[in-house]
Amino acid sequence: MHIPVLTALVLVFIVSGCSTTSKLEDGEILYNGMKLNVSPAAGDKAPGEMVSDMQKAVNVRPNNPWPFISPYIRNPFPIGLWAYNHMNDSAKGLKGWIYKKLAEQPVLVSDARPEVRVKMLESILDNNGYFGSRVSYSLKSGKNPKKAKVIYDAKLPEPYLIDSIQYINDGTKLGFLIDTISKRSKYLVKGERFCVDSLEVVRTKIANTLRNLGYYYFRPEYIEYLADSLITPHAVALRVSLADNVPELARRQYRVGDVYTYVLRRSTKNPGVPDTIETDKGKLIVYRPAKLRKNVIPSCITFRKGRIFSVWNMDRTQERLSRLGMFSNIQMQAVPADTSSVDPRLDLYITCQFDRPMEATLEANVAYKSNSYLGPGLVLGVTNNNTFGGGEKLSVQFNANYEWQTGRNRGSIFNSYEFGVTGSLAFPRLLAPRFIRRTDRELNWTTISLGMDIMNRPHYFKLADFHAGINYEWHPSRNVLNQFTLFKLTYNKLMHTTEAFDSVMAANPAVALSFQSQYIPQMSYTYTLDKFLEREKINGINFTATVTEAGNVFDGIYSLCGVKGEKHLFGTPFSQFVKGQAQLVYSRRLVRGTDQWLVSRVLIGAAHAYGNSKVVPYSEQFYIGGANSIRAFTVRSLGPGSYRPPTNMQNGYFDQTGTFKLELNTEYRFPIVSILHGAVFLDAGNIWLLENDPARPGGKLCGKTFLRDLALGTGVGLRVDIGMLVLRGDLGYGLHAPYYNGTNHYFNIAFKKAFAFHLAIGYPF
Repeated sequence: MHIPVLTALVLVFIVSGCSTTSKLEDGEILYNGMKLNVSPAAGDKAPGEMVSDMQKAVNVRPNNPWPFISPYIRNPFPIGLWAYNHMNDSAKGLKGWIYKKLAEQPVLVSDARPEVRVKMLESILDNNGYFGSRVSYSLKSGKNPKKAKVIYDAKLPEPYLIDSIQYINDGTKLGFLIDTISKRSKYLVKGERFCVDSLEVVRTKIANTLRNLGYYYFRPEYIEYLADSLITPHAVALRVSLADNVPELARRQYRVGDVYTYVLRRSTKNPGVPDTIETDKGKLIVYRPAKLRKNVIPSCITFRKGRIFSVWNMDRTQERLSRLGMFSNIQMQAVPADTSSVDPRLDLYITCQFDRPMEATLEANVAYKSNSYLGPGLVLGVTNNNTFGGGEKLSVQFNANYEWQTGRNRGSIFNSYEFGVTGSLAFPRLLAPRFIRRTDRELNWTTISLGMDIMNRPHYFKLADFHAGINYEWHPSRNVLNQFTLFKLTYNKLMHTTEAFDSVMAANPAVALSFQSQYIPQMSYTYTLDKFLEREKINGINFTATVTEAGNVFDGIYSLCGVKGEKHLFGTPFSQFVKGQAQLVYSRRLVRGTDQWLVSRVLIGAAHAYGNSKVVPYSEQFYIGGANSIRAFTVRSLGPGSYRPPTNMQNGYFDQTGTFKLELNTEYRFPIVSILHGAVFLDAGNIWLLENDPARPGGKLCGKTFLRDLALGTGVGLRVDIGMLVLRGDLGYGLHAPYYNGTNHYFNIAFKKAFAFHLAIGYPF
């Protein structure tokens, strides 16, 4: 059915020719795009942000813009105009269908209103200190005079600079504070280019600072600037002043009055009975029955009666209450209680409503490789919030992965699986020694966990992993997260092996050591920075670094006791190593106001065993590939280096781990329609060994072969983004495998074997 329709479309376009202006009236000109020329004065350079604003001011969507590239650049195939000019809505059959689906009315030069946009450009230039700029436009036509591109020319003079600044200096406390904040601004400096946007930033900064100093009702519009450009050529004399209409409420500095916190039940039909509790943070009114300890809410409130009222404390209090995870709605309102000029006060009313106690999370992925291996994975988490009435979270997480071989050639069917369960109990405070101040102990989280994992490779081995630990988590600022694992004890037990596995281990002593039964006593620290670099949220970074050590404390204790040789814990050797990993994700919005992003990631990690261990445990080594890694290859199917297991062992994956990892990813994300988004990606990376292993030739990290050892893959993806959930499908295509693949060419993967499909939940990074 699709081939005749496509053929008919091609024939229609051939018969209709290339005319896209046949229905235009006399004097009408088809808008064919625009070009902006900005010519600064000699020796000067136009500010990039200003040019970007000018570009946005003159951008007009033409007919048939390039999909996924830019909504303002025409593509050479104006299908909508062809349909509009050569068909009509009264036609029946194929022509009528084409007209209704594809026809698009022409965008005219008059629709772009270039004369209005010239005024907009002049306003932007004036606001940036380029007074007296000359802005004009012209039409540029080609062979067809009914098509034209609008050319905007902006000739800039030398920018006006700030020559002098006069502050309020009226003897009042408010005036003194405004002057102090203004003098600290990098924009209000003699010799700085005059810019209205910069002055607006200063106004906002003044208002925000004052609102944190008790001037709750102060607004940016209460600050005025008077600029005089007539005193000195190409210079501005600037005066900072208070507006005449500043209300008396905004001139007063408030202190904290009474604090009232209302805790409402989730059910509105049965609101319950109010129970008023006096606390050191004000009155707590809890509607009973409710499971809530009386000290939970006060520990989140940062206000103190009689202190300066601060908006920052409002934000901090709301953030703490939200972090408890037990409320669906949190509202805060400040109400004047005493407006006397002597000691004005603001009462604070906080309203919290309980949320559902249970919540569930789900992560899933399905990987399919062109070598006929199919593998789904699932992570299911269930959390009970406010378990004991103190904001605690009791969680259970199940994870499972399964892989089997499909297709006709299944000489050796390989059905492997991994599953595990972890239970944890989190407290909304640091369970730390008493000498730590109470205010520092109740800001964040302490998590105690216990779990197990089973990895089964049916033709080779079954490995069990039992672990327990205690972890601290605290936020020194909104963008920074610290995680410290005080102690984590893991026990690895090789439960079952086959003759095939034993023979491989006999030939690979280093790999065999990594599989031995052992304890792993660990401590680790993770630092996470997650922020956008500016208010417009154009550039964002996420940086995570983790350092882990294992066995040092026990090794030190044994050494102090005079124990030499291999040391044991409960009759089993314990591992000793150090491991580090860092990841940087950089996001760049390509077009302001759109969801077109270029997101890149760099991940690097290394591990080294010493002392009581000769090799890093298998569970702590690095692997690569999969839905969140190099998507053209399945998980654990690469490395180390250029090493490739023998043919009969290539699906065991147990020796495809390493002690050094490098991964590079970049992904262009763009909207398609509604909640459907697309992606084009490029992935590279591999794992290596830091120590040579004769049984795995080519596995050691080496500068000479480093670039050729990097696996390379590309691909495309579709994402369904509904906000709280992202369903992702990625089709990876392998370009280069680091191992010998029957050819010495760089692009060494056969077309039929190069594809890998991954279905997952969430973005890869």
